[in-house]
Amino acid sequence: MTAKAIMRVGKLKSLGSVGGSEKHTARLQDTPNADPHKENIRILGNNDDPSLEEIVLAKISDNTKHKPRKDAVLCSEIFLSASPEYFRPHDPSEAGKWDDSLMWNFANASKKWLQDNFGDKCVRAELHLDESTPHIHAYIVPLNDKTKQLSHKAMFGGDGRQASIKLSKFQDSYAKALAPLGIERGVKGSQATHTKVKEYYEAVNKEPLTLELDRLAPKQGETAQQLFERIKSDSAIQSVNHQLADRNRMIGLEKRASRSAIASEKLRQQLENRVEELESENFYWKQEADQLRDLPLEDVAWHLGLDKADKGENRWKGLGQVININGSKWYDFSAEKGGGGAIDLVMHVTGCNFRQSLAWLCDRFGEEGILRASRAKVEAQATKIVATEPAPQFVLPVEDRSKWLGAKNYLTEKRGLPENFVDGLHSKGWIYADEQQNAVFTMRELPTGAAQTASRGVTRSPNVDIESSTTGAISLGDEATTGAFLRGTRGEDNTFMGYASGSKRTEGWFYFHFGGKATDEIEKVIICKSPIDAISCCALSLAVSSGVPEIRMMFLAVDSLKSLPLNFLKDMPAITVAYGNDDGGRNRAKAIKELLPQTVIKQSKAADWNTELLEYERQNLVKTHQGEKKKSRGLER
Repeated sequence: MTAKAIMRVGKLKSLGSVGGSEKHTARLQDTPNADPHKENIRILGNNDDPSLEEIVLAKISDNTKHKPRKDAVLCSEIFLSASPEYFRPHDPSEAGKWDDSLMWNFANASKKWLQDNFGDKCVRAELHLDESTPHIHAYIVPLNDKTKQLSHKAMFGGDGRQASIKLSKFQDSYAKALAPLGIERGVKGSQATHTKVKEYYEAVNKEPLTLELDRLAPKQGETAQQLFERIKSDSAIQSVNHQLADRNRMIGLEKRASRSAIASEKLRQQLENRVEELESENFYWKQEADQLRDLPLEDVAWHLGLDKADKGENRWKGLGQVININGSKWYDFSAEKGGGGAIDLVMHVTGCNFRQSLAWLCDRFGEEGILRASRAKVEAQATKIVATEPAPQFVLPVEDRSKWLGAKNYLTEKRGLPENFVDGLHSKGWIYADEQQNAVFTMRELPTGAAQTASRGVTRSPNVDIESSTTGAISLGDEATTGAFLRGTRGEDNTFMGYASGSKRTEGWFYFHFGGKATDEIEKVIICKSPIDAISCCALSLAVSSGVPEIRMMFLAVDSLKSLPLNFLKDMPAITVAYGNDDGGRNRAKAIKELLPQTVIKQSKAADWNTELLEYERQNLVKTHQGEKKKSRGLER
């Protein structure tokens, strides 16, 4: 098994913590797991140095401008080591033994790494040789050279993701320093964890094992307690106990490492598979992106006989020309002329025309190359045109007032729309006739903000009112007109209908308000398929109800999900979708309800709402005739 580098970082936030750590690492107190017959080595710092607390305080005082914060990390402790396979390659489980040359190679490489990365901020480093495996405890005063303050966070990262990233970089660096020794970095992101100090001491301080040795036999007059104390203090017995405790600990670690290795391997395989998938996707999208890019101008220049100039990073020379290439742009210093794209470059250098340039590129780069160059040329020209050419604005069809009576008769007599509805909409300019006697239903932007309260301050003519009551008015604000829907009205069985040329179907709609007061906010929107259906549905709702509704409603014509004004409708308290009784209407209604959960679906009994209105009026007419007949019979008697 390849040896792994080990590095951990701890925080010492108080002088008490600093002193406590020094007591352990400098062996100023009894350490149960340490072999008393082996000596440690201070590889950075001197044995006669002041206490670690004094050194840290002096370092902070000499290099900071302000008093450290109460929660500041005064000193960072770094633990450095390698797995036992490095120190004792023949038998890693033989705790307390190692190859001296390997150990010193490790110590010197680690010392150099500490000096290179932390300089004089590393105030002490102890090489421990009295435990199972050599390791180093180093103390770093985390000074920020820019702010002149203590900052463990700036040096090693704070908590969470930032700390993981910075610590991972240090681990990469340390592993690189030990790489010449055959020591590798552990698996990044591995689930393996190091043994906590508490767990280590629990393993080491277990009941010591005893050996039956003649020299430890009871002496005459020696009590059992005295014998026990003598055996316990025997140096040979202590060494054996340390080794046995470490061996048990190593067995436990090996089992844990095995489980972690299996989990890490599974994770590694999953990540490798995902990387392969991403690389495959990246290759695909790179190919797609390349198809959208122009040909590399450097390749085109080379085929044109130009060569990269010795001076000037982007300059190409040849044929008496010096051309600078920067991405998709080029500039000829000799001719003082520039351009963009492969086609223009070929035309400029060879003096050919557009058609000849395409043929030249196809000959050198094939069909795929010419398509790339052509696409880039078209895109560049299109971008330039869009930037300079104003978009055509919608113009309403010219009104022909002489044709209005014919259009009105169609709407009121053939389609059964209430005359006061039609007159009211016409008076506002929302319905009129063009020169072909088409009924023109104007499409307008929807009201926004305060405009949703409809036409405040707009004087309404009496014929706009459905009833004499002012609350029965159809009204609208002064929103911009963006399109128009046309319906043929001339002749029998006229089926002509459609949108006027230039209409913006996603920016304007035919709609009107109904009920409530002009100053009220809209509380309900009724969506219908067409303007005629919207008027028919409104007329039916008025006919079957006891009067004009008290709430403000909007009747809105929407014939496609593509033109559904979601932003306007998403916060509307109530929405009713009133489409016709056919598969298309039902499917559209269901789709709208999925997008707007507050929607209620209401279908007409007939094929559409206008047909239902006509049937309602026919039945009323029949009832009226029957009533008149009964009345006339009564008079005859």
